[in-house]
Amino acid sequence: MPELPEVERATTLLRSIAKGNKITWVETSEDNLVFQGLLSHEDFGREITGRVVKDTFRYGKYFYIELEGAGKMPLLHFGMTGMLHVRGQPTLQYRTKIRGSPDIWPPKFMKFILHIEGKTSGTTTELAFSDARRLGRVRLAVHPKEEPPISELGFDPILSMPPLWEFQALVLKRSCPIKALLLDQSFSAGVGNYLADEILYQAKVHPEQRCNTLQEPQVEALHREVADVCRIAVEANADDDKYPSHWLFKHRWGKGKKAKQSMLLPSGEPATVKWITVGGRTSAFVAEVQCLPHKQRSGKTEATTEDESDLTPLSSDDDSSLAASSRKRKLKSESTRSEPLREKRPRLKRH
Repeated sequence: MPELPEVERATTLLRSIAKGNKITWVETSEDNLVFQGLLSHEDFGREITGRVVKDTFRYGKYFYIELEGAGKMPLLHFGMTGMLHVRGQPTLQYRTKIRGSPDIWPPKFMKFILHIEGKTSGTTTELAFSDARRLGRVRLAVHPKEEPPISELGFDPILSMPPLWEFQALVLKRSCPIKALLLDQSFSAGVGNYLADEILYQAKVHPEQRCNTLQEPQVEALHREVADVCRIAVEANADDDKYPSHWLFKHRWGKGKKAKQSMLLPSGEPATVKWITVGGRTSAFVAEVQCLPHKQRSGKTEATTEDESDLTPLSSDDDSSLAASSRKRKLKSESTRSEPLREKRPRLKRH
């Protein structure tokens, strides 16, 4: 799913288009899952039409639009497949660029389109929010950062990274796998699967190592890499082509016996990338760099293919998290009975 860097990129894009401009018209498509709580898609359109955008902000994987005047403000979450589209411009998707034509409008699985008054008189920019899997969320909030769900999140590695002593206390009091803790949004808001794998690789920590077994140098390395990995990804504007060549990110996506592994260790020797499941999520690690403590390794052989961790996963505050392995299995079993995903012509409303 889109993680902190992708959401930061979307927030920046929205700010560049909308800040200081009026939302003149809102088109919405009915979806009671995405438009959550007491909010309907009609309520959403009515609440924000005619108001001027003061600014846009991100916290963790959430972003919101600050509007002038009395009333509520949009609070958004991409879920697994949410994204923003600007009419006439190529759309950046999670990890890859969409190959579809930017001339196709409205985009598939559109939930709403904002018509934003341009700087030049008579010009309008159309910005759409889409979500194919319907795991994204659109809410309205009076004070987005002070209300749930944002108020229940942990620190943001870019906005509110804690000092080392505080970070250490938060980590060492837990007995879960460190990968599961990094994915828990009540601990580190915005860190998702690929960021967590990168942080652990750069810190030389195995994803299954229990938090309360970490040594002081390991905690220090984790503290440094949580901040650095997120910062580097944000500075690259979530463009994976610009991520450092030595990152695990470049090699973590293919797995299985036929996968070609070209990653090299700093020594120049081939690296062995392996995959396991920790906290319900597929986790990549480098066997030569990330090793479990001896007492956790006893009686256990690491697998070269994906294997289920025997450690207890943490749940997440993230709406679209699949952190619990039991939930993941349930979704998989239900998918065989569910109706296949079909594109439907959006029902548009004008407010």
